[in-house]
Amino acid sequence: MILVKRLIKRIFAANLTDIKIMPNFIRLIIAAMVLGAAVTLMGFGYWGWGIPLVFVAILIGLTFLFNEKMLIAQYYLRKDKMDQAAIWLAKIDNYETQLFKGQHGYYNLLIGLIESRKAPLQSEKYFKRALSLGMTMDHNIALAKLSLAGIAMAKRNKREATLYLQEAKKADKNKLLADQIKMMKDQMGQMDRTVVQQRGNARRF
Repeated sequence: MILVKRLIKRIFAANLTDIKIMPNFIRLIIAAMVLGAAVTLMGFGYWGWGIPLVFVAILIGLTFLFNEKMLIAQYYLRKDKMDQAAIWLAKIDNYETQLFKGQHGYYNLLIGLIESRKAPLQSEKYFKRALSLGMTMDHNIALAKLSLAGIAMAKRNKREATLYLQEAKKADKNKLLADQIKMMKDQMGQMDRTVVQQRGNARRF
């Protein structure tokens, strides 16, 4: 019993102090060890210790798929607190080893959203990388393409902006970004009218 308690203590001590540099697969090993300790405790009749540890093992296992730093960063992004979101994403030193592969694209999407506030043109590479790595949710794909459409507009590349906008509309199956897509489409129309007006004024002179 004492050995099991010491093992659990060492597991959680390592998890809290080394989480910044811990490869993601280590989380599965820790979850398996905690689950093994839980089964052992229940096998000896210590159900009061065993059952809570089963839930702890499940929680640690879930962090393999859903990294806690990513979740916290997403929370701050929704609150429009970009600086706090950036701080939590910066805690991920190497996303390729610290995150489940399915989160790689989403990580780059979050970085792109933060960078788009500071240096919009610099964020383009992150959105493209997010799309190339792949994302499971359609609205994330739509958001990345919508962001690229905005960058293309800033570069005065109407053809590319139109293409990305069409792809964003197609990916936005649940119409979560319908208002933003419509707004950008209207902005493109306004940009066209401005160009025509400028050409007309130039011909007068």
